[in-house]
Amino acid sequence: MSSVVASALRSPAPVGLALWLALWSAEARAEAPDAGAALSLPPVRVTGPGEAPAASSPLVRDPGALTTVVPARGRAGEVKDASELVAASPGAVVQDQGGAGQRKTLSLRGASPNGVLVLLDGVPLNAPGNAVDLSRLPVAMLDRVEVLRGAGSRYGPGAMGGVVNLVTRAPGPGARVFADVSQGSFWTTTASLGGATTLAGGDALALVHGLRSDGDFTYRWDDKPALAGNEWPQAVRQNNAALQGGGLVRWRRAFGATRLDVLAEGLFERRGLAGPVQNPTVDAAQQTGRGTVSARAVTAFDDGGELQVLGFGRLDATLLRGSPFGLAPLSQLETSAGAEAVYTRRALGRHRLTGLLSGGGDFLREPTGLNPAWGRLGAMVGDEVSFFDGRLLVDGSARVDVAGPFVVLSPKLAVTALLPRGFELRASGGQAARPPGFQELYVVQGTLLPNPELRPERGLLADVSAAWRASGAAVQVTGFAGLYENLIAYELYPPTLARPYNFAAASVMGAEVEGALTPAPWLEAQASYTFMATQNLKDDPRYYLKALPYRPRHRVTGRVVAGPDWLRARAEVLVQSEQFVNRTEAVALPARAFVNVGIAAMPWKNPRVTLAFDVKNVLDVQSQDVDGYPLPPRAAFLSLGVAVE
Repeated sequence: MSSVVASALRSPAPVGLALWLALWSAEARAEAPDAGAALSLPPVRVTGPGEAPAASSPLVRDPGALTTVVPARGRAGEVKDASELVAASPGAVVQDQGGAGQRKTLSLRGASPNGVLVLLDGVPLNAPGNAVDLSRLPVAMLDRVEVLRGAGSRYGPGAMGGVVNLVTRAPGPGARVFADVSQGSFWTTTASLGGATTLAGGDALALVHGLRSDGDFTYRWDDKPALAGNEWPQAVRQNNAALQGGGLVRWRRAFGATRLDVLAEGLFERRGLAGPVQNPTVDAAQQTGRGTVSARAVTAFDDGGELQVLGFGRLDATLLRGSPFGLAPLSQLETSAGAEAVYTRRALGRHRLTGLLSGGGDFLREPTGLNPAWGRLGAMVGDEVSFFDGRLLVDGSARVDVAGPFVVLSPKLAVTALLPRGFELRASGGQAARPPGFQELYVVQGTLLPNPELRPERGLLADVSAAWRASGAAVQVTGFAGLYENLIAYELYPPTLARPYNFAAASVMGAEVEGALTPAPWLEAQASYTFMATQNLKDDPRYYLKALPYRPRHRVTGRVVAGPDWLRARAEVLVQSEQFVNRTEAVALPARAFVNVGIAAMPWKNPRVTLAFDVKNVLDVQSQDVDGYPLPPRAAFLSLGVAVE
């Protein structure tokens, strides 16, 4: 039992959907004439400062889907990156290569990390089939994270398991300056500095951030797994250092009925690639430069219609050095560009019509000289129909995409029923598909190898949920199922590195339970449980009905925050059952439970000064992830934050 408790307090993000449901319910009841009467659908609310979600937000594009909203601002002293915010969302599994600044990717509801689409203010950070490293995105630059669970088929190829939309901090009116710095274990330092003001008739925000970590730590590992009860030796994790520096600039202004929002974000990074414990790489290193630029124009028309036009460009350059990559450095450059137009309009009283057109291209320069280039073209139509004064919503859509040589059709249907006394029922189903991406086919990703023989994958996915919301409380229960064809998943066969393979057919089914409770202004609690059963259905008879790799069956998360505004204490837990590393079920990563605690004091409000102390993995659980990467032991961090309005 102690080992289970020990694996649980590492998850920092609250159960966002439950929080959102609670806030949504409170707002709906405040607007309704009778709190006990049937509720009409309230407008979408978000945690940003006066900023409505964009057309690319899951809250707008797929309102019938289950979307977790995790607030990022106001988390004083919580030394985290974007992956840790998402970690407590039901159905989410973070794959962590261990240490500050090391690679962290996300799996949703059994889909591979390469099948999760990650957006930055609606701009794709990954081409279809490419996993996004969430360790590169610090909480300091974010306002909130929106996590759509289930088929994100309205986003086209690449959203097999869901969509994560990272919403950056908004410029907002008025001038302000803010700074945060933290220092902690393994000589890890994080810092950010930013400010907002008026500029050229609009609102502007600029932010720079950095991270440095030696990354070396002591860990224990089982060097003789076939020998029960053997003594685990100690080792020192080496070549695990990381250095990051990046920035964000955002500017927005209204021109009559049109609002323009411009974003530029970039990062430079160097880190060691320590490798798994069974096959460490003491000289491997990676250097990365990444940049994204986008412009969004939103125009409201007198007839009630709205047009959103988005254009973007992105590049990601990688240089790999060390003995695993040969004598000469291995360089890769991936670029993408695209545009999207979305038109929405209310029609015939109860219809909300949507039309979408998108296009672009993805390009790769890599050492073998293949240098592939794929064009992209997509179109979608949708209609959300309201019945019974908004208490019943039927939302259907159909999307077709061309990605390189592949054509993908993605239909989806969702139904939402708002019942009396705060109850709600939802159901959705659809098809999602994606081709293998450049990274899976051609690119060496640190210690992950490519596979040029991969085939496209397709999935049929559905979920049903019931929720109850009241003032200060919310609970939701969801059942989900998926059937995959040619599912792409990474597998490890020691001593070689991990590589992606196709599973001819596979199934995923499970349940999610989540809840939130705020019994008093000084106390709030959230918790979630995810059960997920996976099976390999059509393969070599030796593997028939065996579990898919890197899909733990059970996950439990919890978070409690207590205290007045000037002194807040918190405790978090994340428990995860064992997971296999390949289809043989011969090698498994053991169950783990992480506990994090922290306390934050705010002695002054203007300027706002926050002093915080954070301890991760309080019980010092020794664990591994991915293909044998040790996770850090107990770590402590001291943080100071200052903000001047």
